[in-house]
Amino acid sequence: MSSKPGWIYRQSGVVPVYRRKVVLITARKSKRWIIPKGVIEKNMSPYESAAKEAYEEAGVIGTVKKRELGRYTYEKWGGTFTVRVYPLHVEKLLDTWSEMHERKRKIVTPVEAVEMVCFRELAAMIQEYCKILQKQK
Repeated sequence: MSSKPGWIYRQSGVVPVYRRKVVLITARKSKRWIIPKGVIEKNMSPYESAAKEAYEEAGVIGTVKKRELGRYTYEKWGGTFTVRVYPLHVEKLLDTWSEMHERKRKIVTPVEAVEMVCFRELAAMIQEYCKILQKQK
């Protein structure tokens, strides 16, 4: 059992979409392709906290939607993390951002994103969300 506090296992993240493509980043240590995510900040809603993570980790600024796309879980430090995922319409890609030297950022098609992300539940969310976006053309 983990000695970490319970609040650390509650996280939020975004699927950042820029010009009908998905912005992915690498995890710091494993270098697997993921979405921007992190612990839900105190005094912030999950979607606001997720937008903050997108700014810090991926250098993207945009409008986050309040309605969840879904949730996925992963195991780490002897516990189960639950990530609440929100859509983010990217309005600006920054040339420099705080974690740019710790992570790679890649803009890919939805099909590529589904193949690249390491969590099956996340891949399904990306696929469903991008289908909805295609219908809105």
